[in-house]
Amino acid sequence: MRGLVFLGAAVVLFALVGAGWAHFGHRAGDATLLHSGSEVTVGLDANAPQSLDIRTVQGKELDQALIGNVYETLVGRDQNNKLVPSIAKSWDVSKDGLNYTFTLNPDMRFANGDALDSTDVVYSLQQVINKNYVGAEDLTGLKSVKNPDTSTVQISLASPNPRLLRALSSRAGIVYDSASNVNYAKQAGGSGPFTIHSFDPGNSIVFTRNPLYWKQQAASSQMTLRYFDSADALNKAMKGGEIQLAVLSPSDSPKAFQNNKKYDVSKGLTTSKVVLALNNNPDSIFSDVRARMAVRYTLDNQAIVKSQPNAAATLNGPISPLEPGYDDLSANFPHNADEGRNDFNYFGPDYIGDVTFLVPTEYTSLGKQIVNQFQGTRLNVVMQVVDDDTLARRIANGDYKMAITTMQGSDDVGAFANGTFGYQNSEAQQDYRNALASSNDIDYQQNLRSYAKTVSSDAASAWLYTESSMVAADNKVTGYPRNMTDELLPLRDVRTK
Repeated sequence: MRGLVFLGAAVVLFALVGAGWAHFGHRAGDATLLHSGSEVTVGLDANAPQSLDIRTVQGKELDQALIGNVYETLVGRDQNNKLVPSIAKSWDVSKDGLNYTFTLNPDMRFANGDALDSTDVVYSLQQVINKNYVGAEDLTGLKSVKNPDTSTVQISLASPNPRLLRALSSRAGIVYDSASNVNYAKQAGGSGPFTIHSFDPGNSIVFTRNPLYWKQQAASSQMTLRYFDSADALNKAMKGGEIQLAVLSPSDSPKAFQNNKKYDVSKGLTTSKVVLALNNNPDSIFSDVRARMAVRYTLDNQAIVKSQPNAAATLNGPISPLEPGYDDLSANFPHNADEGRNDFNYFGPDYIGDVTFLVPTEYTSLGKQIVNQFQGTRLNVVMQVVDDDTLARRIANGDYKMAITTMQGSDDVGAFANGTFGYQNSEAQQDYRNALASSNDIDYQQNLRSYAKTVSSDAASAWLYTESSMVAADNKVTGYPRNMTDELLPLRDVRTK
């Protein structure tokens, strides 16, 4: 998409005419008249942003902090990762999947009072593509964008892209103020329920209620995000009253918070998947499907989930329950230690050799449990605990036989069709191509299910579990989200009692 330029009449920008303040006044009985002096400080175990420029800075920390709070997207996502109205109140898709028509909500505005209409939507999409902002790669096949009137946006594609609506619920779909000229590194030109009051790079972000918000106003007048480097530091801050809400990372243990009766601990779902990656390259024993099957039979996923405090549910394929195309594949390779040993016995001990097993530091206990489960088989597992950078480098270089890794959301679903971990399967590749060529969501999800079934049946890797979304709250705090808090953290309804 780099260098794409909209031509001629492909993009029609309408001027903002007659957008007087009276047009945007509060309506009688509108829920936006809610007022509260509640102030809540949220602690997060996450990398602290050094810049707020969500257009150019990679990493999901900005998505987590800003989307749904400061910025809004053309299409929204709810707590179950389902698509819902947002800036667009509705949309229609043509049968061939090439034409999308979005109808926008009336009387919308940005936090600075500027009108928000179809002009801003077209401008935002144009900026993402022409300036190659983060998320531009998700707008594959975009042919034209038009706004025939201030409440309608029409998108035409050169070829079907069944993931377009989901892309428009993420960074690619953020609607920016076309008339604003803010310093995006420190401020924001958004339309969400909050505006940025102050930003301390590497430490904190302070939001204040946007009194001009076009929907229900925020329940709290101020929300502060503070960043910590561990779950222990979060727990200490909670005990000291510095924070009232703690958002743990998916790899954290919630045990310290569960022992305190003053806290309510919620354990939801994420789209983060913990995977035992198997090196499928020709020089690895796991290039043989029988060896991969032996691993799947040997592993006791149920026991793993019960023992890992950050595990939400067992997983048996590349798609998690909150993602499009999920199917229950638990019937594939149920735990059977005898079957696993028999399959490993098919290989002579000299052929198997030592199996290098890379384990990220934060998953050390999981790595030890997996090593114990392979005891009694011919697999001589040599566990090596490594940092994240070393793990990524060695996986990329094929310098491993097994490795614990995480795969994030729908963006990683196609990894097993793209040669990740050295895996090659023409049927899986075709299934995934069929999914991407689907003209509607029903066909897209059906093709994804076929793809997932193929790679799971072929034991491309061993999927272990989906990670938990964990939030610990002072029992006076209400309205906080439970699912996917590692990537989206909507705070509009959060307040103290």
